[in-house]
Amino acid sequence: MLALVAAVYAQGKNSGIANLRSFDERPLHFGFLIGINTMDFRVYNSGVPDPKTGEILYADVLDLTPGLNIGIISSYKLTSKLNLRFLPGISFGQRNMTYIRYDENGDFIGREESFKIKSTFLEFPLLLKYNAFRMHNSKPYLVGGINTRYDLAKNKQDKLLLTSLDPYLEFGAGFDFYLTYFRLSVEAKASIGLSNVLNPKGTGEEIDMEYTNALDKLNSRIFSLTFYFE
Repeated sequence: MLALVAAVYAQGKNSGIANLRSFDERPLHFGFLIGINTMDFRVYNSGVPDPKTGEILYADVLDLTPGLNIGIISSYKLTSKLNLRFLPGISFGQRNMTYIRYDENGDFIGREESFKIKSTFLEFPLLLKYNAFRMHNSKPYLVGGINTRYDLAKNKQDKLLLTSLDPYLEFGAGFDFYLTYFRLSVEAKASIGLSNVLNPKGTGEEIDMEYTNALDKLNSRIFSLTFYFE
């Protein structure tokens, strides 16, 4: 997709013709988005030994797995450089939690346990987009705001139980490319979860409680690369 966009953009630039010259004057824009994401946790381990075995579990997300996000675009022009954007959609992804066991002396036992935490989020981001000056058929911008995500897959997890609702702080940057018939935007963005998504009650299975007790809290982190078509 990037190679195709670069080729089309180069053709427009070489022609010396500015595409969609009145595009930014419209008060409302609509479109759709598609992107890829990686989901992560900021893990806070409790360091509390298991009362039965004396073993200590430490957890972390050791590798990232790509996911998918899709949505629709509603953009309202506030000023010549500022737009209010509402981007409801859905995203799919997973985090691979790995637990490492140590004995009561802090020595590595040599056993690792990994499991997948899959998420299907309904997303409701409300963002402000700050536009720089347009340079022929391209324009850089900054974006920031809040996003509320609701996880539809939380009851399907093994080992850990997560809360469904989580507010996020989002910020990123991107480029608008004005093509012949539409505007394409490429954006990199980070989402920082503001609440603890770990449910301290656990899954309800006694065998799983050691995985919950090994943690103080989990904060979600999501990084995305998104293509907007308007």
